[in-house]
Amino acid sequence: MLSRSQSPPFALILLGPTGAGKTAVALELARHFSAEIVSADSRQVYRYMDIGTAKPTRAERAPAPHHFIDICNPDQIYSAGEYGEQARIVINEILAQEKWPLVVGGSGLYLRALLEGFFAAKAANREIQERLKRRAQEEGSAALHEELTRVDPASAARLHPNDAHRLVRALEIFYATGKTLTALWQQHGQPAAFPYRLLGLSMSRPALYARINCRVDKMLAEGLVDECKRLPAMGYSPASNALQSVGYQETFQYLREEISYDRMAALIKQHTRNYAKRQLTWFRKMNGVEWFEVQPEDSPEKIATRIRLHLKI
Repeated sequence: MLSRSQSPPFALILLGPTGAGKTAVALELARHFSAEIVSADSRQVYRYMDIGTAKPTRAERAPAPHHFIDICNPDQIYSAGEYGEQARIVINEILAQEKWPLVVGGSGLYLRALLEGFFAAKAANREIQERLKRRAQEEGSAALHEELTRVDPASAARLHPNDAHRLVRALEIFYATGKTLTALWQQHGQPAAFPYRLLGLSMSRPALYARINCRVDKMLAEGLVDECKRLPAMGYSPASNALQSVGYQETFQYLREEISYDRMAALIKQHTRNYAKRQLTWFRKMNGVEWFEVQPEDSPEKIATRIRLHLKI
């Protein structure tokens, strides 16, 4: 609860590229503010995907309530629109208790849905959808990504070439309505009604990439390959949308003996670095982000203290 000397609470939004150290810093901030953490990570919503998503452990999550972690299974579709609607409800409930919501994550789509509003697409055409799904299977999702780049380059830039589900949906909307998903978002966005401040973590590109490489090595040492063996054994197909993400797709290639172990590790590192670069490009275009340049040797406590002093709360 807030003391009388503190100003009314607002949502703290901690963003930044993968590998920047958001999770550890968030835990320090949550401890100081007695905050509740609202995850904005599009992969940590899935159960059983722990190592490959760098999900905080149950022990790490214990000191503060966490929302939107382990809420659905890997074979379920959970959209940014759903997240935006549900996360707004949770944040308003936290604020109503005069507590601090701390939103943490690197998913640009989730953050946009939360803060700017996300077009809840009503347009659907089953025939178009099925045709696009067949094409994704026959031609590969990269072909759909190329097609989307031609008709809606802004949406294509946001989506990974392997994200077949969202590529199909974006093209389905375009062919069903004649309007791009980007244009529809701009028409229908409903900004968040709650107050918030955007805090961004950034570090030099070489330092970030070195940290990403170490993080991938750590994931592999902790059992990423075994995690990818367990998921199909539990009934979750590697073709599931959730498992088409970086770290999992390369590991499944290794398990199918399509690539070597060393090649798998190198590809995960490369693709993660590429993803971090896209995240930075996205976040740099966001208005109002208060950036904190951090050094690799900075402890989470030191970074959290800098943020608290900057906020003056």
